[in-house]
Amino acid sequence: MLPWIRAARVPRTRSLLAALLLALTVLVAPTATASAAPAAEAATSRGWNDYSCKPSAAHPRPVVLVHGTFGNSIDNWLGLAPYLVNRGYCVFSLDYGQLPGVPFFHGLGPVDKSAEQLDVFVDKVLAATGAPKADIVGHSQGGMMPNYYLKFLGGAAEVNALVGIAPSNHGTSLLGLTKLLPYFPGVEKFISDKTPGLADQVAGSPFITKLTAGGDTVPGVRYTVIATKYDQVVTPYRTQFLDGPNVRNVLLQDLCPVDLSEHVAIGTVDRIAFHEVANALDPARATPTTCASVIG
Repeated sequence: MLPWIRAARVPRTRSLLAALLLALTVLVAPTATASAAPAAEAATSRGWNDYSCKPSAAHPRPVVLVHGTFGNSIDNWLGLAPYLVNRGYCVFSLDYGQLPGVPFFHGLGPVDKSAEQLDVFVDKVLAATGAPKADIVGHSQGGMMPNYYLKFLGGAAEVNALVGIAPSNHGTSLLGLTKLLPYFPGVEKFISDKTPGLADQVAGSPFITKLTAGGDTVPGVRYTVIATKYDQVVTPYRTQFLDGPNVRNVLLQDLCPVDLSEHVAIGTVDRIAFHEVANALDPARATPTTCASVIG
């Protein structure tokens, strides 16, 4: 996930930018490095990141979960990972985009380097499970970053489907705040230097320009995008949608008009979104998604 920023009025712009800078300053300050071992053990105890898991005939591909900006391999998936495990999937999650001295909050490094980490992780999962391909489900940056892996790192040969939940596929304007960066000398450079994963996701950035050149998709991969019109982080929300063959773009409110999930909730707790993820992973057994899916 990118920073959770509520809808802003123009007079509050300076304070919002100042708050963003303060948050980034705290994040890049030296702190103790977190151990990866307890996180891996916590995931295994909840049923995922179990490398002894073998995919079943019903669900023949492992599912790799890719967290968002400021997320990590555990906290982002405390809802969705068990949901999929309980439905018979082998589920794995990784940490990526770590910055030196910054524990817990990941997805802050250059996105192309994060895609290289995903490449290595998928290879590890395929080797452990014996499956020829994996399915990927990602939230926010985690729904966009795999596109780089698919387009430039050979990932299309290893991935059957990519499901993006509120993905920053074409970058974000952060409710228009990014357009104001040139008016605040030094802010843009500070963000780019200290948290390149954020800078890469600004609409029109060199990274987004490279990622989207030549089309949104690659042959051989099924794509699903699940968005909410109340997203206040990846904005405008329709920029999340992809264009191309084998693409299904889903707006939650078309399935359940009273679903009020915003950017964080859609990827972490929204069971209507979870139901759509399950449908995307197994379209042959898909069932209609409605407001009643919250009890499924």
